[in-house]
Amino acid sequence: MGITVKRLLDAFLGKTTWPPPIWLMRQAGRYLPEYRELRSQTTDFVSFCLDPTRASTATLQPIRRFGMDGAILFSDILILPWAMGRDLRFDEGHGPRLPPLRTVDEMRNLQVQGFLEKVEPVLETIRLTRSRLAADHPETALIGFVGAPFTVACYMVEGGGSKDFAETRKMAATDPDLFDALIERITEASIAYLLAQIAAGAEAVMLFDSWAGLLSPSGFEKHVIQPTARIVAGIRQHHPTIPIIGFPRLAGTMVAAYAEKTGVNTVGVDTAADLNLVRQLVPQTVGLQGNLDPFALLSGGQVMEQEARAILDAMKGRPFVFNLGHGVMPPTPPDHVAALVDFIRGQ
Repeated sequence: MGITVKRLLDAFLGKTTWPPPIWLMRQAGRYLPEYRELRSQTTDFVSFCLDPTRASTATLQPIRRFGMDGAILFSDILILPWAMGRDLRFDEGHGPRLPPLRTVDEMRNLQVQGFLEKVEPVLETIRLTRSRLAADHPETALIGFVGAPFTVACYMVEGGGSKDFAETRKMAATDPDLFDALIERITEASIAYLLAQIAAGAEAVMLFDSWAGLLSPSGFEKHVIQPTARIVAGIRQHHPTIPIIGFPRLAGTMVAAYAEKTGVNTVGVDTAADLNLVRQLVPQTVGLQGNLDPFALLSGGQVMEQEARAILDAMKGRPFVFNLGHGVMPPTPPDHVAALVDFIRGQ
């Protein structure tokens, strides 16, 4: 038997392939009727993420429907703080809820040792999904992930989502020792968690730093670049060739320093970024991923094709993975996703 070529892994590792491989952030989720049916079988979202059979099925639904080049583990970035001992729930219409972390004692009580036992169901999801992919979709690569330390800290300090994460930024400014210690604990746990995901069968890993754009350049250097570089180094020590993707959302021109200093193989680019500028800022040796506006996908048709074509034109001749600049929006018609995949593959 020949070796199956996984175009997505090639692109993540710096090979220019055309047309580019494609997968989409939040490609498994509420816009799919089969996902809504599956989700209705579990009472709460955390339990759903910790059900290996259902989480694996959710991971594979967009692969079965669209034939994506990548399958990303169905889970949530806040499973990590939950495993470290923080309560977590998801309220309908309000998103995640955690007890706000504001004291040294609360930070010291975070479980960095032993937390992997609590995420064993997630690791089983990876093993099950990898086995299913090998049987039915051998050309599709499996992506594991964590939330990057600053973004996870934002939710932990704030106690959930926020528009500006004022309490988090206040802590970073007025109690830097506490905030730095929190970032350090999350960083340590993230390395262990990603190594466990890779051991379970993840073929690439991604760091989602959704709130990186809140920071000043000096804050970005300290709380985004430095922890990410530590995570990359921690993975490379054991797995020197596994692809690592970083997504510093709304990084702006700091994307250049991020690409240069973190050591990631590929940088995910958000919707607001001009790819013609980004490709000048980021070395050719670092791949790019992105950055179609989710609203263009929601609109479909000519609007979607025009924006997708502009992205392809900007990225021709360099390592590139087609994706969105943020996640698929729940009202998106699945037919629009199918049309996008066909359009990209037809280039």
